Amino acid sequence: MFLGLDIGTSAIKAVLVDDAQSVVATAETPLAISRPQPGFSEQNPEDWWQATLSSIDKLKAEKPQALAVVRGVGLSGQMHGAVLLDKAGAVLRPAILWNDGRSSAECRELEERFPALHRVAGNLAFPGFTAPKLLWVRKHEPEIFARMAKVLLPKAYVGYRLTGEMVEEMSDASGTLWLDVARRDWSDEALAATYMSRENMPRLVEGSAAAGRLMPELAARWGMTTPPVLAGGAGDNAAGAIGLGAIKAGNAFVSLGTSGVLWATTDRYAPNPESSVHAFCHAIPATWHQMGVILSAASALGWWSNVAQQTPGDLLAPLGAAPQAPSKAIFLPYLSGERTPHNDTKIRATFAELDHDATRETMTQAVLEGVAFAFKDCLDALGAAGTRLSEADVIGGGSRSRFWIAVLASVLGLPLNRIEDGERGGAFGAARLARMAATGEAPADICLPPRRIETIEPDPALQQAYAERHALYRALYPALKGVTS
Repeated sequence: MFLGLDIGTSAIKAVLVDDAQSVVATAETPLAISRPQPGFSEQNPEDWWQATLSSIDKLKAEKPQALAVVRGVGLSGQMHGAVLLDKAGAVLRPAILWNDGRSSAECRELEERFPALHRVAGNLAFPGFTAPKLLWVRKHEPEIFARMAKVLLPKAYVGYRLTGEMVEEMSDASGTLWLDVARRDWSDEALAATYMSRENMPRLVEGSAAAGRLMPELAARWGMTTPPVLAGGAGDNAAGAIGLGAIKAGNAFVSLGTSGVLWATTDRYAPNPESSVHAFCHAIPATWHQMGVILSAASALGWWSNVAQQTPGDLLAPLGAAPQAPSKAIFLPYLSGERTPHNDTKIRATFAELDHDATRETMTQAVLEGVAFAFKDCLDALGAAGTRLSEADVIGGGSRSRFWIAVLASVLGLPLNRIEDGERGGAFGAARLARMAATGEAPADICLPPRRIETIEPDPALQQAYAERHALYRALYPALKGVTS
């Protein structure tokens, strides 16, 4: 038996997986986000820890015998967040999250201080990444920076509370801007550019390698006969890829989670930061990936659901199984700014092309299409980086909607696969990493693809219409930027 934990932005999810890779039980505990100022996004790391305890306690209540024989624990986590600890391991301030936009000026400073950043880290300096956050803390909270002894990412902090050891793995570390992504090691030069050194970093392991063992008192709390091994784990997207079996070059998926990701696995380090594509390590050895990332995907539908005062299901129901024509309205989903391809923290969302005939259904479809157009921007950016996709799986909460997948297929011009258990995501991938760490089994033997329920092909009758709407969508960005920057 293996336990996967997903340290997400909106919840801590736990999943028990047996030796046949069947999900035995799941549990979830919600989380809240603090936004103390516009553009700020924070969480208290103690909330992650208490929610982790709660989720595993729920599994014990439901499946005590299964939990007792867990041999490995794996962690998936929201990326880029900065958890600052003092010499005693105490948290110094709330964690600054991946969707926090406060450090734009520090991004420019970092690129000026370290001109080789793009080559070494493989990415532009985005405000969401970890390194600029530390420059911001040094500038605005110098007393905190002076006391800072270690910086951990969210899942590494939970791993520290589980094992007492500070360990990070390659996929999550790639999103800090402190990793030499080709060499899979911390970059002393990148660290020095943020007035830091290796002493401030956790040790590195591969995601499928052992990183420690569960503390005996926690094993006793959950009735485990032997403290299980903790795997290095993975950033949330890499964990999703492990769960999908996306471990070979050319494997691709679309993640319709809180944020959105267009993922392509690669067998080499292939950076192209000019197109705002991320080039990161995968969670297994000698493997990398490229990603286009949008900051609002399913969260855009969640926002519209709150505004419209209807559940997402009620909003989607009138739309049917597939679009008949594009919406007459256009939505730019920049609720938290945008990453690929704009790297713009100040841009904000808008509706356009509204008239007296616009209905709730018109605007709901526009929200779904706006997210799809943002993914088209990512696809174009991957293409500029030399990556061509032939198909993709779809995962995340948004994958429940066949209509949304049909829109995406026609906008992207790609066959998209609906898969079994498309929402299990990072926690399931983390359980697979836990198994590899505990047993030494090879990724190719464990990371098998899920069963495909349906392949949704692009609708030739809609592709040209969507291409024209996407062109208008792209034309609106510079106009919107002129009034929001």
